[in-house]
Amino acid sequence: MSAFMSLFAELVAHIADLLDPLFHASATAAAIVLFTACVRLLVHPLSRAAARGQKARAKLNPQIAELRKKHAKNPEKLQKAVLELHRKEQVSPLSGCLPSLFQLPAFFLLYHLFSSSSIGGDANTLLDHTLFAAPLGGRWTDALADGGVFGAQGLVYAGLFLLVAAVATFNYRRTKSQMAANPLPQGGDQQVPGMGAITKVMPLMSFMTLFTVAVVPLAAALYVVTSTTWSAVERAVLYRDMPGTAGMLATAG
Repeated sequence: MSAFMSLFAELVAHIADLLDPLFHASATAAAIVLFTACVRLLVHPLSRAAARGQKARAKLNPQIAELRKKHAKNPEKLQKAVLELHRKEQVSPLSGCLPSLFQLPAFFLLYHLFSSSSIGGDANTLLDHTLFAAPLGGRWTDALADGGVFGAQGLVYAGLFLLVAAVATFNYRRTKSQMAANPLPQGGDQQVPGMGAITKVMPLMSFMTLFTVAVVPLAAALYVVTSTTWSAVERAVLYRDMPGTAGMLATAG
């Protein structure tokens, strides 16, 4: 693990060296943003597959409604029928989780890299790099202790919080709009128990990113902010023909 982290640290440092002529002191922060974009490009085929799956599930709603009427008095037969329908149409209700799961290793790599004082037995010099005035290995609490909310470091986090809040609000409105246009059938999803409860809190999940940005090292926070912003744009494009999306985008514009 130590050797792998050393290689990863060298990769980040090399990318930062390439970006130094453009970004100077913030070159490492720019390298993290570029690294995140590369990860998202690699995951993009999974995101496209997830979008196709969600659209396919939405098209199955009328058939599921008919099955619900047919097996109204037999929940077990209803669940089997819905499962068979999903198998027949080759639709998985969990496909949307894959893009997020495949990004977790990259996030934890950055988290570990910028939380460790040493890498491979040597001092971790990446911790000295900054985004403007804020150290990439620091946290929001460190910024508050050094100048407060409106100090040089605090203003860096304020900018990130504002960006995250804007993206979260956009996601909230989009998700609510899509859920209103494609409501979960009464009684919940027969293939995924508990999906009804999940969908109730789903529109609020984007705001959890604010908490993440506040508690992780700034480098990991940059990954989260970049990835979340990418997701908002990506989903707006991939789901632009989903019912409820067009109206939400027109309102946002």
